[in-house]
Amino acid sequence: MPFIVAFLFAYIVWLVLTAGSNGLLWSTEELVAGLIFAAIIGYATKDVVGENSTRFLNPVKWLGFIAYAPVLFWGMVKANFDVAYRVITGKIRPGIVRVPVDLNNDAQYTILSNSITLTPGTLTVEADPEEKALYVHWINVPEGLERPESSEPVAGPFEKWARRLGR
Repeated sequence: MPFIVAFLFAYIVWLVLTAGSNGLLWSTEELVAGLIFAAIIGYATKDVVGENSTRFLNPVKWLGFIAYAPVLFWGMVKANFDVAYRVITGKIRPGIVRVPVDLNNDAQYTILSNSITLTPGTLTVEADPEEKALYVHWINVPEGLERPESSEPVAGPFEKWARRLGR
């Protein structure tokens, strides 16, 4: 079942992203390529989706991801401006920071790690569920935040959303 859920999710995302690119809704080549890529992604991520894979078929979860999209987008916009400022001024203080998190499963770690990595200036290097921590390369580690006590300085509201969406 996890493969089927991951496959369907990947194929639906493929269809959304490629809709209307050929004048028609989809060309035959796009549909076939989508099937191939969705099968590869479904196989590669079946363990991340895990035993509770049917939770991703819940329409409420889909609405949650839709509600999360503007939050993620706004975080990306702010981070882009911050990185542009740092590139122009040269004011950077890069480092790898251990970010404590309160997450319970691989899906939550995946959502949070990807959200952090998608925002410019940060890159999740490692997720360690045993330590309940992420290791994040940060373009500018502010003084005093070399060891943050929560994920808020690095991830903003992303942890709260990851916890909610990955249940």
